[in-house]
Formats: sequence, C-alpha cells, structure tokens
Amino acid sequence: MISRGLKEFRGKRILMLQGPVGPFFARLASDLAWAGALVFKVNFNGGDWIFSVFREYAGVINYRGSMAEWPDFYADLLVRLNIDTVLLFGDCRPIHAQVVQIAHAQKLEVGVFEEGYLRPDYITLERDGVNNHSSLSTDPSYYLNSPFDAAPPTRPVGSTFGMAALWGMVHNAAGSVFKPWFWHYRHHRSLSWLDGLYWIRSYIRKKHYAVTEQHAMPLLTGAHSGKFFLVALQTNADAQIKIHSKFESVGQFIEETIASFGQHAPANMHLVIKHHPLDRGYTDYTALIARCVAEQRIGYRCHYIHDQHLPTLFKHARGVVVVNSTVGLSAVGEGVPVKVCGEAIYHMRGLTFQGPLDEFWRQARLAVPNPKLYQAFKNYLVARTQHNGSFYKRLPEVAHFTGVAWTDRDERAQRNLINFVPKTRKRSRAA
Repeated sequence: MISRGLKEFRGKRILMLQGPVGPFFARLASDLAWAGALVFKVNFNGGDWIFSVFREYAGVINYRGSMAEWPDFYADLLVRLNIDTVLLFGDCRPIHAQVVQIAHAQKLEVGVFEEGYLRPDYITLERDGVNNHSSLSTDPSYYLNSPFDAAPPTRPVGSTFGMAALWGMVHNAAGSVFKPWFWHYRHHRSLSWLDGLYWIRSYIRKKHYAVTEQHAMPLLTGAHSGKFFLVALQTNADAQIKIHSKFESVGQFIEETIASFGQHAPANMHLVIKHHPLDRGYTDYTALIARCVAEQRIGYRCHYIHDQHLPTLFKHARGVVVVNSTVGLSAVGEGVPVKVCGEAIYHMRGLTFQGPLDEFWRQARLAVPNPKLYQAFKNYLVARTQHNGSFYKRLPEVAHFTGVAWTDRDERAQRNLINFVPKTRKRSRAA
C-alpha cells in the first residue's frame, strides 16, 4: 500500500482508528504529516487516548458512544471530515468489523495493519484486509509467474518483548483509569491495570522455564531429532482462532490435535506442544494437556515447552501443526512440512499439506514445501505487504518517526530534515 513511498499520501485526508498498543500510530501520524497528509484520530478508550495526547493531529475524536451506535457515527464521520483513507490495526476487532464495508460504500481506501506475515523483522500493511480477509491469491502459479525480485536484506528488529510489555501495561493502566470517560467501550480482551501483573508473571515464568526446561532442547535436537511433530499454539485472545478457523478456543485445538496424534501417528513419534510467548503470563495448558495425554495413553511421547528457539526446532521436526499462525510460514521457509488446521494466506498446494490432520502424521514427508514457490511467495509479500520494522520499537538509524523503513527514497528525504514538526494543529473533542 506504501510501495511507492509515504509521498503517496500527499494531500490525503486520513482517519486513524485503533492501532497497536503504544505510540506507533501517533508516530505514523507524524510520518504522514511530513509526507503532506492531514491526519485525524479516533480514540475509543483511555489507552488509545494516552498515546494521542502529546501528538499533533488535525483533529482528535474521543468516541464515547455505544458499540451499537458506532457504525452510523463512523459513516457520518467519514463524510463530515471528508476522509479518503482509513487506517486501522486488526480487522477482526469488534470496532473494526464493519469498517471496511462502510468505507467501500463511500468509495474510500482502507489500509489494515497487522503483525508481520514474515517474522520477526516486518510489519504488515494491506488494502482492505489481512490474514484470511486478505485479497492475496492462493493459486501457486500466480506467484511462480510473478516478476518480483528477491527480497532485499532487512535490518534486524531484535527482541521487542520488553517494549511490548511496557506499552501494554501503559495502555491497559490508562484504559482502566479512564474507564468512566469511555464507559460504553468493550475491549476485545481484558483492559485493566491488573494486566500488568500478567506481564510480571510472564517474566517470572520465563525465568522459571529457563531452568525447568533446560533439558528440552538437547533432547529434541538429539535423541528425538526427526522423530517429533511441533504444534505451535497461538494466544488465547487471537481473533484468528474464532474467526478464521473451526475452533472456539486454543484449548479445543489442543484437544483435537492430541486425539488425532494419539490415534493416527506412528508409535515412535513424539508430539511437542509449544506455548505462545506473549500468552505465557495469561494461560497455562498443563492440566488440559495432561488430561488429553492420559486419555490417549501417550504420556511419555508428549512434551509441553515454552521458550525454546523455533528455528532450531524446525531443523529437527518431522512436521509442524498450526491453526493459522505465521509460525507456519516460517516453518515452510525452513523446508518443514506444515499442516494448517484453519485458514491462512500461505495455505496452498506446494507450500502446505493439503490433506486432513489424521493423515499428516504418516504422510508429512510427502509434503515438503517447494522452495521456488516459497521464495516467489515471499518476494511478493515483501514487495506488496511487508515493511521492515516493528510496532513496539524503532529500528536504529532509521529516520522516520515510526522507525520503520518504509522506502529508501522516503528515508533519504527525511534524513535531510532537522527538527521537523508537523504543521498541524491539535483539536480534541468528545463524541
């Protein structure tokens, strides 16, 4: 969507809805103002508001109405502000669910941000929708015949856990404190200052698992190398689960996967279930896994792990099972057979196993990804949907306010500016 640079937004009137936790959207507003756009922002809770206080917008709207009233208010707001572009993070959030259709009815452009399809050094920006709402083709021949050059080298983002935790705690604390001012708002997950305790518990558990699971990696890269299937879990609040799969929860996915493995996997195979790192402080599936394992009588063949290095595990796994996590695409890039149990942009013939899960355990070796197709698909993604950077920390030595390397042309131009301040005036009002 910004493949030709931020200057593509010159003269645009942009409405920002909810962004990722933290100051990313506020910084993006400065990047867009530098490019010549006029940017407006809608806040829905105290967490949104706190990160818009010290930034320059053409207008800030604090929406305090009900969720039922929001679609009509939003449609009217687009007309009132003469908006031509809408930007948002995550198209499955309740407040964003109808946004794309309403904008299209007014012939407006919508850009949807999401965590990067290619981890860990990218963020995603697509027109109209992401993940299974994406307009990306699932026809392998489309990518094999695409003329895009190989993806250029990226600047490594590094660990974002600390900054993501900080922004998450600030966002949730502000959401809790200012709840009376946004009384009707309903978040897609918990929104309380108490969530900071979950991040603290996550840090404690990380240290705990580093000690209690220190035997896991030597075992999986040694005696069990090539003899285990890796199951990568997603966060318990991931909208991808309920909206883009048949599962109601991560727990249901665990139950069905263990049952399938117990009944259909070869007797010498092991099952390794890896917890999502961002869910470490919120959930623990030890009891559920123990119950399912006991029912299938595969106790010694099932392992529940947390913080082991994924790329290393890929090199030793017989196959990888996901719902629709981008971990699956990372595994495809490493040449590992992958079974997708939900809907995913990379779930296509030549990249992933196309049969049922019950057959994957014995036929995984027949589903090794086509490296030529993967490279073509990756080149297309980078050219059309991916930008080197992070929502939670800035890349070093990148001139943009966001710290995202949008394009070399933009970066060279912005480096020539000294103490740039967007020439817009801030106006706040409640709605």
